[in-house]
Amino acid sequence: MKTKLYLAACLIGLFCLKGCVPLLIGGAAAGAAGSGTYLYINGELLVEYNVSFDTLRNACETVVAEMGGREVVPVWKIGEGSINALIKGESVKIRLEYKSRETTLLAIRIGYFGNKTSAQLIKDNITEYLLNNQ
Repeated sequence: MKTKLYLAACLIGLFCLKGCVPLLIGGAAAGAAGSGTYLYINGELLVEYNVSFDTLRNACETVVAEMGGREVVPVWKIGEGSINALIKGESVKIRLEYKSRETTLLAIRIGYFGNKTSAQLIKDNITEYLLNNQ
């Protein structure tokens, strides 16, 4: 019980200092493509992948296309970017943030309030793409 309280206090502290929580609980980044563990905060699914920014960007673009994304609007800058699209009638925003040469933060929001199940599905498709194409 004390461990859980300590962990919660640490997460809250990091959230306050950084503004977003780009960390993985329990070393979720083990493995080539990233992850089994993610964080779902305020309607946004966050996961850190152990792949380069460009590799994850290509995976996201491919998955959006494979899922039938319409009205796709990619916005890429140095070290950050996003893809806004409509997938099966739902507004999807996928955001990437460069952390290091081989670490990239992925954030997925479905609709205005978020949809955890749909965000997990997109995350799982991205993870599968990365595992099959590395």
